[in-house]
Amino acid sequence: MAGMFIDVQVDAAVAKNAAVAKKLVEVCPVNIFALEKDGALRIVDANLDECTLCDLCIQAAPAGSVRIIKLYES
Repeated sequence: MAGMFIDVQVDAAVAKNAAVAKKLVEVCPVNIFALEKDGALRIVDANLDECTLCDLCIQAAPAGSVRIIKLYES
C-alpha cells in the first residue's frame, strides 16, 4: 500500500537479494526499508511519506530496480 504522497517500488529479484536489501536499509535516512528474518527487503508503509527524495536508495540498487513514485504528480 502506498503512502499519501509517495510510493516506493522495488523489483522482486532485488528485494530477495540479501546484500542489496541490507544496503537499502542502511542508506535510507527515514527507515522506509526493513529486513525480513530471511534477509529479504520489506517496505515499511508507515514511513513512506517520510521520504525526503534523497535518491540514496536509487543509487544503492541496480539501475532501474528502485522507483520512487510521486503520487501528487500523477
